[in-house]
Amino acid sequence: MTIKEAQDTVDKWINTTGIRYFNELTNMAILTEEVGEVARIISRKYGEQSFKKSDENLDLADEFADVLFVLICLANQTGVDLTEALKKNLEKKTIRDSQRHSENEKLNK
Repeated sequence: MTIKEAQDTVDKWINTTGIRYFNELTNMAILTEEVGEVARIISRKYGEQSFKKSDENLDLADEFADVLFVLICLANQTGVDLTEALKKNLEKKTIRDSQRHSENEKLNK
């Protein structure tokens, strides 16, 4: 699935199964919540935090998908073409960081 297809699929789902988009502020709050759930899993699986009994069935891939879904909702609501946005962002990073990372002593140890 391309990014464009994902945006179209989410839009179709929202307008049928989801009835309508939540407003942008609600979706921003939901996005923050979903990112927090990703952080919870990462901090336990890869960090030093201990798992709780309630953490047993957490699924990182599913939580990433939740973040992506809400991000796509926000992009759709605000008229952002994520394919073009990502292309422009990668171009910006390529120009800005063309030497920065290769010259970083901390990365070249």
